[in-house]
Amino acid sequence: MRFAEVDLFGVYVAPVSVLMITAWVVTIGLRRLAVRVGLLRWVWHPALFVFAAYVIILSSLMFGPRVLP
Repeated sequence: MRFAEVDLFGVYVAPVSVLMITAWVVTIGLRRLAVRVGLLRWVWHPALFVFAAYVIILSSLMFGPRVLP
């Protein structure tokens, strides 16, 4: 997968920023699911857990297509 600039209303944006926003939206959905299920009550530091999930989701979006055929 090759990254190229994204034209957003005449402004060129780095493709990583688009992936960061996508990962943020996915993280919000997973955080709401974790709160509903009660997972965040069992975690020592919920904010650190959510941040780690965000990093895992972002890295999966960035490096996942390179690993898959």
